[in-house]
Amino acid sequence: MPDMLGNVLGALADPTRRMVVERLLQGPATPGELVADVTITAQSLSRHLHVLEDAGLIFRTREGQRRPCHVAPAGLRMATEWIDQHRATWEGRFARLEQHLADKEEKQSDR
Repeated sequence: MPDMLGNVLGALADPTRRMVVERLLQGPATPGELVADVTITAQSLSRHLHVLEDAGLIFRTREGQRRPCHVAPAGLRMATEWIDQHRATWEGRFARLEQHLADKEEKQSDR
């Protein structure tokens, strides 16, 4: 079974792919439009688009001769849910640490 979360996070690890996703969050765009927006070669963009498609972060449609790319919300949702789950854990740990340090400081000031 493929590690879809790993694929999503791996795809988003690249700054160019993040720029492509950010651009597509504004609305669909063809590869030609994306090349102009992210200022890389068409060949390089094609490789990035394949990685994003394989990770389930984007999909393409056909509109006559155009092949616009769109953001796939499910891929982003998977990453967001994972991050949110771990954020809650770490925020709880930091809150307990903060309370522990405050208690320790209070005990020291009582001396």
